[in-house]
Amino acid sequence: MAYLFAPFVTSLPIAGSALRFPLRRVWCIGRNYADHVKEMGQAALPQAPVIFGKPADAVVAEGGAIPFPCATVDLHHEVELVVAIGQDGFRIAPEAALQHVYGYAVGIDFTRRDLQQAAKARGEPWETAKSFDRSAPVGVIQPASACGHPASGAIHLSVNGKLRQQGDLAQMIWRVPALIAQVSRLFELHAGDLLFTGTPAGVGAVVAGDRLEAEIEGVGTLAVTLTAP
Repeated sequence: MAYLFAPFVTSLPIAGSALRFPLRRVWCIGRNYADHVKEMGQAALPQAPVIFGKPADAVVAEGGAIPFPCATVDLHHEVELVVAIGQDGFRIAPEAALQHVYGYAVGIDFTRRDLQQAAKARGEPWETAKSFDRSAPVGVIQPASACGHPASGAIHLSVNGKLRQQGDLAQMIWRVPALIAQVSRLFELHAGDLLFTGTPAGVGAVVAGDRLEAEIEGVGTLAVTLTAP
């Protein structure tokens, strides 16, 4: 098969392997930690997971230097456990969900908070706030065969050496099996999909020159430096 131009494939490194994990779609969950729901000014917990997407080419493998994005003066960090899907499925039962997981990684969901708040006020979608270029740095994937399926463990993020976010995976409102089940009721999941699982409290603004360091116990680390636009 011949293409007009070379296809673009975004991929992530896999710990202990020369192979790379090719990306298909990126699904994200909002408001999945009660403390973050509270800090965002919501009076009640959501009745179902808040689901949105990012394009696969928004992923920046292993982070590194990322230019500060355009069109915002209020860029926020959100550290998250990222699930790498390794087996296709649709309407997956929660008790079978972990069979579809290849592994896990550390991710940061960058949010243009000023654009998100404006969109919310107008009742509009969040794409401009969430789905922009380089908005989803992700670290090395740890295969579940090596790290298991973490249901608890410290998750934290520091900016310039100062702790900003700190929580535990056990604080998720919906755990990974429930999230996979819910997303797969609405969309077919396929090998190569990623699932960002939400962020704990402590989100805040960052500026060009800041260095962000994220870690999830038993999963890995991720470092990002925001450079000039």
